[in-house]
Amino acid sequence: MHSEHQTYSRFGFILLVFLTLGWGINWPIMKIVLQDVPPLTFRGICLLGGGIGVLILARIAGDALAIPKIHWHKIFILSLTNIAGWNLFAIYGIGLLPSGRAALLGYTMPLWSMLLSVWLLNDRLTQRKVAGLALGMAGIFILMSESLAALSSSLLGVVLMLGAALAWAIGMVLLKRFALPIPTFTLTAWMMIVSGVPITLAAILLEHGAWRPIGPGPAFGVVYNVFVAFMFCYWAWNRIVLMVPVTVASLSSLVTPVIGVVSGMALLGESIGWREIAAAVSILGAIRLVLGGAERKTT
Repeated sequence: MHSEHQTYSRFGFILLVFLTLGWGINWPIMKIVLQDVPPLTFRGICLLGGGIGVLILARIAGDALAIPKIHWHKIFILSLTNIAGWNLFAIYGIGLLPSGRAALLGYTMPLWSMLLSVWLLNDRLTQRKVAGLALGMAGIFILMSESLAALSSSLLGVVLMLGAALAWAIGMVLLKRFALPIPTFTLTAWMMIVSGVPITLAAILLEHGAWRPIGPGPAFGVVYNVFVAFMFCYWAWNRIVLMVPVTVASLSSLVTPVIGVVSGMALLGESIGWREIAAAVSILGAIRLVLGGAERKTT
């Protein structure tokens, strides 16, 4: 039993590492794609392409593709919050803010998910979890402090990214609460497709006049989003949420905006200073604090 748990934890940790890298690097990539691709079109391609791709993977894995009728209303709720809400708010928010700062606002999600999990999942706030949350959020606010003046002049972008964080938190907690008896591949695929169909229709109606040939950088970004950010990362995220408590999954995600800031420096020429370093130390310390407590409790 002990070795089985160790294998299970190692698998979750590997998923978390690749998920963090995949989503973190994607923040500046999204800015590059939006230079040539309208936001609804971009998200429609990602959701439908990613959803169909994951459905193919589900078939290869031998998972059942059909969802019982009794579960469809919950699939719609999860799609509205976890997928459509997050993606729509975030894709417009990132267009109004620097990519790194947008990522930081989006990753206030752990604050909302922790509070919602206490209410909806009867989770208990231990001292270690509260301390980890405080330390991780301190890291995010350190990074935000440099741009508070700029953020105040982009109020709509701030509101959109906070709305994205809240939608993601609601969807994450509901995913845990519903605990649908559906394979992760199948669940992830249908959530994407259910969200992708109306977004794609809206793109056709509202953005067809803005469609034009795109350059190699944005084209690569679209491919990266479909195969990495959506097909792999969404599947990995849903898998992690179903494997560990909401608080642990939420706090673990805090390293993603650090990767976003670093990759923004590399891809978009953004600078790094003491704030980024201090934030990285705080966020990684928060993850170690919470995950270390979870390991001692389960071993």
